[in-house]
Amino acid sequence: MNIKKFVKQATAVTFTTALLAGGGTSVFAQGKDSVVYKEDYGISHITRFDMLKIPGQQNSEQFKVPQFDASKIKNIASAKGYDQFGNLIDLDVWDSWPLQNADGTVADYKGYDVVFALAGDPKRGWDTFIYLFYKKKGDNSIDAWKSAGRVFKDSDKYVPNDPILNNQAEEWSGSATLTKDGKVRLFYTNRQGWDPEHGFFGKQTLTTAQINVSQPDADTLKVNGVEDLKSIFDGDGKIYQNVNQSFGGGDYSDNHTLRDPHYVEDNGHKYLVFESNTGTDVGYQGEDSFFNKAYYGGSNKFFENEKDKLLVSPKKQLAELANGSLGIIELNDDYTLKTVMKPLIASNLVTDEIERANVFEKNGKWYLFTDSRGAKMTIDGIGAEDVFMLGYVADSLTGPYKPLNGSGLVLSMDLDPKDVTWSYSHFAVPQADSDNVVITSYMTNRGLYEDHKSTFAPSFVVNIKGSKTSVVKDSILEQGQLTIK
Repeated sequence: MNIKKFVKQATAVTFTTALLAGGGTSVFAQGKDSVVYKEDYGISHITRFDMLKIPGQQNSEQFKVPQFDASKIKNIASAKGYDQFGNLIDLDVWDSWPLQNADGTVADYKGYDVVFALAGDPKRGWDTFIYLFYKKKGDNSIDAWKSAGRVFKDSDKYVPNDPILNNQAEEWSGSATLTKDGKVRLFYTNRQGWDPEHGFFGKQTLTTAQINVSQPDADTLKVNGVEDLKSIFDGDGKIYQNVNQSFGGGDYSDNHTLRDPHYVEDNGHKYLVFESNTGTDVGYQGEDSFFNKAYYGGSNKFFENEKDKLLVSPKKQLAELANGSLGIIELNDDYTLKTVMKPLIASNLVTDEIERANVFEKNGKWYLFTDSRGAKMTIDGIGAEDVFMLGYVADSLTGPYKPLNGSGLVLSMDLDPKDVTWSYSHFAVPQADSDNVVITSYMTNRGLYEDHKSTFAPSFVVNIKGSKTSVVKDSILEQGQLTIK
């Protein structure tokens, strides 16, 4: 039963119990202007109670992104492209992801490490496309990375009977897997343009293609075109918010996300985990959210106090729209949509944006990671320049997920965004037969310096033991390094 409809039908008593359609029981405390309820919709939540622990944790060495030596940072020399006038230029390179095996470990492609990354003209912020970089295994120097150039040609998007792809403007982040038959399968985000007058609101769509990679000689990899390029999922409205729900009414204050598809396998089944926002059936955004105890966590006293503070907070409007989630869909063997599933975790009232979905199994547990920015959060004590990697653990892929380290905090960084060593898009790469993961990211914000481009940041190591993680001391690796060995 819809909560609002139930409230209208309920008699004017202080407490009413209703059996909801999902089979769960919720207790409502009916007041003059609002209704208090508790409903988790059968999914895990990033609660305000847990997130409020982070300001007290984030300065600990256990969580701090290591400080890097700016004088040693190099651009990726092979990251070349062309500006709008056809001139050869150095590109910014930011979000990146390795070609992985089904278990998340780094794949061996004919003796090479392969990385896909977003790159573009530093002077044109909308110039965002996927490039392929590669290096021979064992050579971890930043100078070892070569570029095979853009993965897609501009004309590749003109797939018959796929109007979503036909209107693609940019290529955004995703993941890549080496299939059992040795093929490279890429998942990425098709981002349409922004032209509200003609019905385009920057729609994001989970998309896939087979990337044909050849080895013309012993030292070179080459992209030989793509096959099976197709749209997979762009939101159903009920479980995952779609772009029309966010912007179709002409209000553009919302922060719609449906991106960063991360491929994972479990018991022979194929899945994509992705950044998203909850739909109308699993805890949507709006004023009702302020009165759902499930989003707060903690005691009744904490709920009442935190709710009252939030309702008069400068961040009230931001919280009202906050319904970020890490979604999951199951795929058929041909990588088409099979089943839309409930989110693995949601961040209602906390933030609208939890990015870079990343999940893998280690020692019988499933670990789920995501990146987020303090500027998008509604938590007291978290600053606008704070950057986080959050993490959660479960006994199965579909949860329920509990926060690592008691709060969810795994990594914290609060550098000035204009600092050359500022980093983001932290991504955990599991290592075979190890409790350690390698953290990759990019460094230097786009277009700030003539001589410093966005580039692979130095990697470093995080140790995982059960529900606890910690940054390994003195574990800084080479820029873009993917494995410890």
